[in-house]
Parts: sequence; structure tokens; C-alpha cells
Amino acid sequence: MNTMKRARACAGAWLAIACAAAGAQDAITLYGVVDMAVVHEAGGKDGAITKLTSGVPMGSRIGIMGSEDLGDGLKAVFVLENGFQADTGEVGQGGLVFGRQAYVGLQGRLGSVLVGRQYTPQYQAVVIADPFGSGYVADSKNVFATSGNAFSRMDNTVKYISPVVHGASIELAVAPGESSAGSKPGRQLGAALDVRAGRLRVRAGYHERQRAGPPATTGRNTVLAAVYDLGVVRLHGALGRNQGPDSSVLRNTANPYGAAQAPQASTDSRDAMLGVLVPFGPHALMLSAIRKDDRGPLDQDVRQGAIGYRYMLSKRTELYAVHAHIVNRHGAGYTVGNASEAGSGDRATSVGLRHAF
Repeated sequence: MNTMKRARACAGAWLAIACAAAGAQDAITLYGVVDMAVVHEAGGKDGAITKLTSGVPMGSRIGIMGSEDLGDGLKAVFVLENGFQADTGEVGQGGLVFGRQAYVGLQGRLGSVLVGRQYTPQYQAVVIADPFGSGYVADSKNVFATSGNAFSRMDNTVKYISPVVHGASIELAVAPGESSAGSKPGRQLGAALDVRAGRLRVRAGYHERQRAGPPATTGRNTVLAAVYDLGVVRLHGALGRNQGPDSSVLRNTANPYGAAQAPQASTDSRDAMLGVLVPFGPHALMLSAIRKDDRGPLDQDVRQGAIGYRYMLSKRTELYAVHAHIVNRHGAGYTVGNASEAGSGDRATSVGLRHAF
């Protein structure tokens, strides 16, 4: 493939530049997801909203991944992943060009060391416990605490992923605060232990985030997630503990329910999630129930229930329909959003089409 053809295959100037370097790589892959859905949201203070939107089960994206064989089992690897809204063409993740992921690293027999913007180990534990994969309008992030910047990622991250030994692996991540006051203010730490034994998978994850202040504070998230695959049905579950500022973040801070005071995120809570995925041929039925037990003085407990159906037209193209409903107590302000948006009320229904390439 010559340079002119590669440039035409790339969407946008940044992608054209990246593709022009493809000849120097041992392996390079262009991939992506385009999703469009009709979403009906209700229960917010401004009434019901029906909209055409993008990135509901998972964020629409274009990504490039590549590797170079350095010999003796060692590889150089990279990922650059851009998120966007297919309904408007806008860049996602607050306008970051590679806001989903952007890292480079080395991969070998002793594991991988990756440097850049990456997912937190704790969030990846929550994802496996959610039968909706932390997406659709049933997104576990609506209620279940996740960690890092924008709920799931760490900037300036050095991550180590061990090889799998007897079904077990570990993941360690650190992101310095990069402050003139030292590396601790703004620092983030993450860790996970992942174990697979037959049909069972268990992942324990931890995240710690320092806020520079003043006053300086620390938020912590701990989760234990499990999936048991019986073939005809897959059982999901997770328990989480969240302590300190930023440990539970409201996705919608615009006071959606018109309460007397703006809703506040909990600084001491316990999360629990149970779910079921039932595959049958190209079909799948998904169910989940999530509860947040707020241990703070406002006792703002939250419950979410969700049901969904998806139909695989092919290995890469999916039709889906999902409904979710949140019950807020004592002025809590959690909303039913999706993989890309916070949502505007306490219930939502979506019908859409997702295509991966």
C-alpha cells in the first residue's frame, strides 16, 4: 500500500500521519466502533428527552495499534485511540484527540510495561462484573464507583502487567502528580489480581487518588469481581468499598431532579452488583441489579435495575434494546446514562445499532 492510498484510508489528518508510518511497523491494525441509537430519558426536572446519540453500549472510536519485533521475545507496542460522537462528529473525552487510550511500551516474557493514558486496574475489574460490559443505558458507572480521571482512566501512567502463571496475573499502575509540590499531590495508584480457574474468573482491584487540595485528601476504591460461565448462562457479581473524596463521582452534577440542594457524591459507600447474561445462538438476554449503600450522614442510597436484549447480525454488527431505572433516596442525584453520556433522569430506554471494524 503506497502513501497516497494509506492517507485516503485514514479519517482525518492525525490518522493520515499515523498511517504513513505503517511501513516501519512489523504489525499495525486500524480498528474502530461506530454506534448510533435512539435514547428516551425521563424522570429529570426538565421532563422527558428523546434523542439520537452515539456510543451507547460502548464509545464510538477509531484506533491504531501496532508492534515491532525487537528479538529474543521482546516487542515494542503502542495504542492510539480516539473517541468521537458519530451523531455530531465531535471529539469525545472532553476534546482530547486520543482521549480513550494513548500509550507505548515493551512486551516480553516477563510481562508488559506500558506508559501513557490507560484504563485503571480497578475499573477493568468492574467491567468484567457487569453483564452489560459497563455500557448501554444499564452502565454500571451510573451507580457503581469507578476510578481515575473521567471515571476510568489514568493520565501519565506507568503500568506493569505480569504474564499469566497458573491462571493468575497481576497489574500495577502509578501516575505521579507532576506538581511543583512533589509527586504525591495528584498522584494515582492502582493494582489488580486476576485469577482464572476453569469456568470461574475472579479479579480484585484497588485504586487510590490523591487530591492536591488544600486540604489534601485521598479517595480509595476497592472491588472484588467474579464471573462464572455455565455455558447456558453466565453469572456476574461484584462488591465494592469506596472511601474519601472522589471515591464516588456523580456523572451528572447539574441537579437533575430539582432537589433543594445540589446532589453530593458519597465519600463513604459500599457497592454491590449482581447480573446474568443468557446467550442463545445470536441472541443474548442481559439483567443486572446494582445497589449503593451510602454510609455518609445524608444516607443517599441508590438502586439500579436493568434489562436488555441484543441480536448479533454478524460477528461485528449488533442490534440492541435496553432499559434501566434508578431509585434515588434522600436527595441522591444519580442518573441513567450510558457509555458516553451522563443522562438526564432516573430512567432511560435505548434502541440502537453497533458496528465494529
